[in-house]
Amino acid sequence: MSYENVLVEKHGEVGVITLNRPKALNALCASLIQDLGAALEALEADDEVGVLVLIGSDKAFAAGADIKEMKDKTFVEAYRENFITDGWERVSQCNKPIIAAVSGYALGGGCEMAMMCDFILAADNAKFGQPEVTIGTIPGAGGTQRLTRLVGKSKAMDMCLTGRMMDAEEAERAGLVSRVLPLEGFKDEVIQVAQSIAALSRPVIRLAKDAVDSALETTLTEGVRLERKMFHASFAFEDKFEGMNAFAEKRKPAFKNR
Repeated sequence: MSYENVLVEKHGEVGVITLNRPKALNALCASLIQDLGAALEALEADDEVGVLVLIGSDKAFAAGADIKEMKDKTFVEAYRENFITDGWERVSQCNKPIIAAVSGYALGGGCEMAMMCDFILAADNAKFGQPEVTIGTIPGAGGTQRLTRLVGKSKAMDMCLTGRMMDAEEAERAGLVSRVLPLEGFKDEVIQVAQSIAALSRPVIRLAKDAVDSALETTLTEGVRLERKMFHASFAFEDKFEGMNAFAEKRKPAFKNR
């Protein structure tokens, strides 16, 4: 299926979605969000695909929500439409692991969308920011919430009150991104990371993803209790026996995703 604002390709067990509004620096308009949601639905339903990658261009992952769609909206219109809600959280609802591959600008809604992914790999030219205060508003797609959970109150307050940009090195130090990679060959290296995850047991990866996500929503005691239940549940998987036997026999496991 073809889309107007995103490109979709498969690399073995990895599905790659490329945001594709180059003239607008991949600004997140309503039609792009609709295309992105449809692409995610298709890849989630594709049994060949185990891991997803969301990427932009070398110049911009996404420069933010499309200001042309916002500038004339009144409060009543935004409230009635539940603006920047419908479809926006679809990225955070993926059952399969999804990696944000950020090069260039990830600002406003672009930064928020990257944070909805399971983790962020950044090219060395990446720049992150929540500059909404500079245009008379505040983040509206989780910027004040996810950023605070990822980098702490002080850094998040700094970003949201000044609107300044954070480069890739600072973003890694702050805990916003998991690692920084060279821009040259960036996409290929991200796909290799995704393929390394896709080669593992999918039900085990799903357990690990759900367990880590629960850490942001529960107390430590409840989180550890949930983790232990998931750990015990993995003993029902054939892949658990295959993985441990392969380790004991000093061979590569042949996971069957069951």
